[in-house]
Amino acid sequence: MTPSPTFEGKRIILGVTGGIAAYKSAVLLRELQKSGAEVRCIMTPSALRFLGKDTLSALTRQPVPVDVFPDDADINESWSRHIQWAEWADLMLIAPCTANTLAKITHGLSDNMLTSTVLAARCPVVLSPTMDGGMYESPAMRMNRELAKELGYHLIEPEHGYLASGLEDKGRLPENKAILDYIAEVLKPASPSDQILTDKKVVVTAGPTREYLDPVRFLSNPSSGRMGIAMAVAARNMGAEVTLIHGKLADPVPGGIESVEIISADDLFEAVKSHHADTDIFIMAAAVSDFKPESRANSKVKKNGAAMQIPLLPTPDSLKWLGENRIEGQTLIGFAMETENLIEAARGKLERKKSDFIIANTIGQSGSGFESETNDVFLIGNSAEPAAFSGPKTEIAAQVLHTIFRNKLG
Repeated sequence: MTPSPTFEGKRIILGVTGGIAAYKSAVLLRELQKSGAEVRCIMTPSALRFLGKDTLSALTRQPVPVDVFPDDADINESWSRHIQWAEWADLMLIAPCTANTLAKITHGLSDNMLTSTVLAARCPVVLSPTMDGGMYESPAMRMNRELAKELGYHLIEPEHGYLASGLEDKGRLPENKAILDYIAEVLKPASPSDQILTDKKVVVTAGPTREYLDPVRFLSNPSSGRMGIAMAVAARNMGAEVTLIHGKLADPVPGGIESVEIISADDLFEAVKSHHADTDIFIMAAAVSDFKPESRANSKVKKNGAAMQIPLLPTPDSLKWLGENRIEGQTLIGFAMETENLIEAARGKLERKKSDFIIANTIGQSGSGFESETNDVFLIGNSAEPAAFSGPKTEIAAQVLHTIFRNKLG
């Protein structure tokens, strides 16, 4: 696992709102402190239904304000605390951020200490929207999320999983590591020379596809999706608007990246086509099953002792379709994983798929390929000699994109 970021000397306000995930805020606070940050907390009135402010006050050794005009002993300090704290902070993090608080922030309401401090903030404000059921994808929430981004707020994508209501849906508070990694990127000074993908829309595919034989069996592969996630993060860090189309992943989708979850190669194909018209760069890192069962049984296929034959059909080739339907100015980057003749096979794929680049690596060697956090790859283009990259997938992704787009975009 990658090491946790450090926030030595940073001053962070942690805002806690009234959702069930508020109970996780105390642990998040401790993680921020362990990483070196000085943390103060603000709670909304509804948050007090889920977590006592004495807990956060004891951990921060600071008061935990709730109302703009609290009943404090020293009113001279408390009445303007939202201004003083807003000027004090290097970053504000609201986790969890309920639908109600997000709506208030995007429309400039200031009816409590937290929303008032957000209005006064001169530092980056990171929101982690967290809610139940279909609320996150409701029309009002979609509008508020887009408005929040336009206003300059940073939004962390919630995770998909088991929710308080018992539903399986998108809306869970991300793990602490994902939140810390995200705010580390927000706090990192941006170099103008690194923002080479500003105003570009990038689609990255990642993880395996699953081709079901029956309700319990499928054809797939051991892909973790880590290389695709690394490419998505690198593109995000270079200023791009990134969408990650993915199968089952070993790690959560990082913040600041739109997530589209798929299962089969057919799902992937349809998702890619739906993003085709308005995407500048496709990075096709998914490990797609090349074949699928000719038919899928509605119930579990029983083992009867006899050998079974399963007729297979080819799955849709998303990268080939993109090459054949390329829009002027689009960049296509494919991946190739081979057991032998790596460079030759990758060059053949580059030509067949009408791609601009292929990133190729070999299966089977230690520290490279499926499920590994490191890799050894070659970047193959239409003209230049292959360029070799080795190391953590996160570093390779950044190096590869810099190599491609510093040359391609000037």
